Amino acid sequence: MSAGGPTSPGGARVEVVGLSAGYGRTPVLDSVRLTVEPGGWLAVIGPNGSGKSTLLRSVLGFHPHEGQVRVDGVPTSGMRRRERARSMAYAPQAPVLPDGVLTRDYVTLGRTPHRALLAAPRAVDREVVADVMDRLELGALAERRLSTLSGGEQQRAVLARALAQQPRVLFLDEPTAALDLGHAQQVLDLVDLLRRQDGLTVVSTLHDLTLAGQYADRLALLSDGRVVAEGTPADVLTAQALSTHYGARAQVVHGPSGPAVLPVRSAVP
Repeated sequence: MSAGGPTSPGGARVEVVGLSAGYGRTPVLDSVRLTVEPGGWLAVIGPNGSGKSTLLRSVLGFHPHEGQVRVDGVPTSGMRRRERARSMAYAPQAPVLPDGVLTRDYVTLGRTPHRALLAAPRAVDREVVADVMDRLELGALAERRLSTLSGGEQQRAVLARALAQQPRVLFLDEPTAALDLGHAQQVLDLVDLLRRQDGLTVVSTLHDLTLAGQYADRLALLSDGRVVAEGTPADVLTAQALSTHYGARAQVVHGPSGPAVLPVRSAVP
């Protein structure tokens, strides 16, 4: 893979100001405030039910909310849907993978915001798709049906579709869900490489705290719908925070790649 090329528009600054959201009369998020600098990787962590996925969907405009989201200072509420899709791409935790669709055709769906409604892919669309698939090592799988790919290969195809949008901000909801450790590392290594090469801004949710601490450069800890800690992984991942917000007994070990969280077994009588 090489830096530059048609897939590197550069990252954007993302600001979330006073974002609140819920389901019916049940509040989920309360006045969330976050900032992600261009080319940064913010991982949102927190216990189950803390509102991580709702936060991503709200920032993307998929869920009703109060407050404001700005990309490079421009409120996303004033953007047309197509314009928003050119700036921000989303890889959901449980994507719908249509039956019978070839990998190349699925990735090509990411070009939809860049061409007229119902228009056939143009030369530039085919160039971007080929470049993305090459960078994600999917070229040999182009004519394979999505349903025949392994879990790790499907995850790369979902990522490729998002990158084909040529976004400035990539949102990933639990990108390592249902992946074993090796495939999880492969996906996160790839995201980190693309971020460093292209300056892409990344916002993700991550359930695995050790992976969050070793890949993201900043963490935001969400608990009961509020950001209760934000900063470097070393600042956020502390034994006290894990006890308070996760109810967990854990030791945090600091290594060359970042902090690792080790569960501590309770004393056996």
